[in-house]
Amino acid sequence: MPLSFTPLHPVFVAEVRGVDLRTVPDAETLQRIHLGMQQYGVLVFPDQPIDDDQQMAFARALGPLEPTRAVVQAHKHRLKHAEMADLSNLDVDGSLLPPDDARRMFNLGNRLWHSDSSFKATPALYSMLHARVIPDVGGDTEFADMRAAWDALPESTQARLRGLVARHSLLYSRAQLGFSGFSEAEREQFAPVPQRLVRRVPGSNRLSLYLSSHIGAVDGMPVPEAMAMVRDLIEHATQRQFVYRHVWRVHDLVMWDNRATMHRARAFEDNRQPRDMRRATLQDAAPTLEQPA
Repeated sequence: MPLSFTPLHPVFVAEVRGVDLRTVPDAETLQRIHLGMQQYGVLVFPDQPIDDDQQMAFARALGPLEPTRAVVQAHKHRLKHAEMADLSNLDVDGSLLPPDDARRMFNLGNRLWHSDSSFKATPALYSMLHARVIPDVGGDTEFADMRAAWDALPESTQARLRGLVARHSLLYSRAQLGFSGFSEAEREQFAPVPQRLVRRVPGSNRLSLYLSSHIGAVDGMPVPEAMAMVRDLIEHATQRQFVYRHVWRVHDLVMWDNRATMHRARAFEDNRQPRDMRRATLQDAAPTLEQPA
């Protein structure tokens, strides 16, 4: 069966058929997947019963992995691969995390609109999330196309935003939820980093807003004014015409371009039902300030 892309939304997102990710695709197929990401920003690969090794092998074939995960407080990693992010509500023994567990509180930040690893000096390129266990109800993921959101802004607003630099940190996003349980080492690890507010996506060459709940300041602006502007932009960028909601099925793998999209997890009864999701994340080529504007 040849590789095919079926659009799932008027402006972005496509379902991919004709590839079995239990084996690493050949170079031509990998290139077509890259081209699909340039066009659609989000790709859905249904019916992929892969394990951790196979997911990581596919990720490595597409590009370099992020060397570190963002974790709060030292705890034993549940998964085989140190680079794989555990986006579940499960403890190392497979039991549900207690309601007051710091890891659960920290993970609630995933319900805010964000771009993965925008708080790192060199942020994320692609993320690929695989569904192993899903709840009966809820736990969907929403994606927003930041390229289409940029295109829809008035030219006067675009001109005002060009060249602005925002400061990103996990401290900023988690503070929005009242989370303050950071050690001094974590405060140093998650110190704010600068990122362009508007970036050009290589390959497609399209301009894109680079928004995230991790933003807590904009260079050259008073914080209240900057955050009011960022909130207005996020409201604009997450209007229904720019958003796709993915209802998970077991063995779905969804991959998205963090340079061109934002996403957020939706709520479910995480104190009653398990949700086991595992993410591999590719690192971008350079900090945004070192990339062409």
